[in-house]
Amino acid sequence: MPCSKKIVQWMHDYLDGDIQKEEEQQLRSHIQQCEACREHFYALKKTVAFVENVSHFTPSDDFIKKVMYNLPREKRRVRWKRWLTHHPFLTAASLFLLLSTSSLWAVWQEDNEFSFSKQEHLIVQNHTVIVPEGKVVEGDIVVRNGDIKIEGEVHGNVTVINGHKYLASAGEVTGQIEEVNEVFDWIWYNVKRVGYNIAKTLTK
Repeated sequence: MPCSKKIVQWMHDYLDGDIQKEEEQQLRSHIQQCEACREHFYALKKTVAFVENVSHFTPSDDFIKKVMYNLPREKRRVRWKRWLTHHPFLTAASLFLLLSTSSLWAVWQEDNEFSFSKQEHLIVQNHTVIVPEGKVVEGDIVVRNGDIKIEGEVHGNVTVINGHKYLASAGEVTGQIEEVNEVFDWIWYNVKRVGYNIAKTLTK
């Protein structure tokens, strides 16, 4: 170990080129007499020389690529966790879409009950909703697990889920007529319906 902090400071000043002439003489004189300080001083000089030599070293162009290639491969699970952490909105949206699709699929599989929207002038015969000739039905009509026969007028949209529509020559629909007979059509129908309700709420 060096004798004192003052001697160590002189060593640092010498290596930095900032030592005063008088201090340098005292340092040299002390190093000749003290073996511990002499060993420490020479060790510092070797370290400085090594750093100076290394500073002139220029790595090859593909050095970084080689280092990255030899690093341990990141586990797929860790990669997914990082992606989920950095994209919270997309994660939440994807999870919502997955859960919504699953629930809609379950509803499509289980809901086989015949139902229809209750409007005036509608007649029901054997799972078939009839808009009688000469009658006008106001509003949208939704028929589930059944058919609809339009002989009169409908002032609105007509949607048939898991069924068929029959439009007579005298029948008329002012809105859109849509048949939903596939599960993907059913999911898309519900997505549009939710979007329409949200837009309607926001515009109020």
